[in-house]
Amino acid sequence: MRIRATVAAVSGALVLSAFAVPAAQAADASSGKAAFSSATSTAAATLNVTFSNMKVNSGKAVVVGATAKVAVPVTYTLTHAAGLDVSADNFASGPLIYRGTSATSFTKRIISDDPGTCTAASTTVLNCKATIYIRPTSDLANADAATWKAGGLAISANGATKTQSDLGSVPVKRLSQLTADATPEPVKKGNTITVTGKLSRANWETNKYAGYASQPVKLQFRKNGSSTYTTVKTITTSSTGTLKTTVKATVDGYFRYSFAGTSTTPAVNATGDFVDVK
Repeated sequence: MRIRATVAAVSGALVLSAFAVPAAQAADASSGKAAFSSATSTAAATLNVTFSNMKVNSGKAVVVGATAKVAVPVTYTLTHAAGLDVSADNFASGPLIYRGTSATSFTKRIISDDPGTCTAASTTVLNCKATIYIRPTSDLANADAATWKAGGLAISANGATKTQSDLGSVPVKRLSQLTADATPEPVKKGNTITVTGKLSRANWETNKYAGYASQPVKLQFRKNGSSTYTTVKTITTSSTGTLKTTVKATVDGYFRYSFAGTSTTPAVNATGDFVDVK
């Protein structure tokens, strides 16, 4: 869009750096902040706009795996002065998420790759949508599994900007995986069934999955023909995330492990493993 060139011409290294900067740089606490500070310090004025009704990921937690880029949808309302030119060639706005005190004083920040797409609801109100991309291989450390805050950034072609903080919050979590394997199969009624498995989650520093230690996990059973799992017992993962327990064989059915989740890691159920009891 032409505003990129226009804004850069007005104020040097400028602002749609905030939108056009690579996401890895935008997420970096030092380089991202420097780029943004440069933009705001050279801006001609503060834009008379206000962000509201920002909803990140439809209000749900953002779950990020070890390597795959995650697209996070965002919607928001932007109210502007009646005389402000908000055409695509002269104005851009977009969402961001951050950790820290504010959208301009942060320890980590990720800005949407591109400005939002907006439609006019009135002469002073825009309804907008945008996408924030989170790249675990460059944007995140394990400590970033936490609640982030949402903010907004608006820019005009004359170099004026507006940054707004505290527009909501969104938990960012490490994707979890859980397995279950019941043996032997088949098994004689009354004999012992051993159920093994493993609970793991994304490690954003190694970009692999690692065992989640010392977590309570439920062993559950669903009788063949039923749609409901019931809890048999609760056990704790080992130091490497592994699980192992035994039960007596009674009837045909499915065994699975179920993890309730934590503040940093979402709940997950293993796929049920069928055991034929003779």
